[in-house]
Amino acid sequence: MDIKNVAALHDLAAYGRCSLTCVIPVLSLMGVKVCPIPTAVYSSDTGGFGPVYARELTQEMSRVMDKLRALPARLDGAYSGYLGTPDQADLVGRFMRQVGGLRVVDPVMGDEGKLYAAFDGSMVEKMRALCQGASVITPNLTEAALLLDWPYPERLSRAEALSMLEALGALSGGSVVITSAELADFPHHKCTVARDAAGAFAVVAPRVPEHYPGTGDIFTSVLTGALLSGQSLMAAVSRAAAFVYDCMAITHAAGTPAREGVLLERALPKLLDPPSPVAVEAL
Repeated sequence: MDIKNVAALHDLAAYGRCSLTCVIPVLSLMGVKVCPIPTAVYSSDTGGFGPVYARELTQEMSRVMDKLRALPARLDGAYSGYLGTPDQADLVGRFMRQVGGLRVVDPVMGDEGKLYAAFDGSMVEKMRALCQGASVITPNLTEAALLLDWPYPERLSRAEALSMLEALGALSGGSVVITSAELADFPHHKCTVARDAAGAFAVVAPRVPEHYPGTGDIFTSVLTGALLSGQSLMAAVSRAAAFVYDCMAITHAAGTPAREGVLLERALPKLLDPPSPVAVEAL
């Protein structure tokens, strides 16, 4: 059996469920060998634990990449998430072009209509450059607006969603998935809108009344694993949305604090089951 290998360029938080602590188990369970390249080390997730120790690893990343090229390591693709500096975005872009294969970029830089406090306009510019040439980009709605320099829309009509997908497709040249979208047609659901060469669609899942850190990392990890296994974008997005819903529903039922993230350990076995039903709508 051919095992796919993917480089995962994400930060590592010692406490919490996000980034590499989610990426590695999800992709491993899906039969993908993960080559982690940490972009930074944090004492905890930044979503509610107070002051956080942080150490960026730009120099270490560069040295690891050099050694991987010298092996040479066989990689079927690369998947990037949180990057701490514009220099890291440049470094990851060069690495992805050299690796080839599937190139998934999650341009992590904001949420709820705002750019993260650690970033400024230079990071937005570098993320735009990183997205160019990606096989798939997976911004949330805030990041999609930042990439396009459009006003943040709290809710999208189908026509607005399609326009945003087309503009992001023109920017990246690849497939586009916008997570955490709010579609006017489905005010009580959580939507993901996406577009590839086959067309544009929305995946509609039940809404869980809580916000958990790390769900974006889980979504794009499942998406990446499904795409590496040869699934279509529509099938991959549906599987990712269904699993994130399962994670959130299990966690909400358990009543654990949101800042702890989802109960991934309990939810992981469901990734091997047929996905929970989600609706797919053409745009």
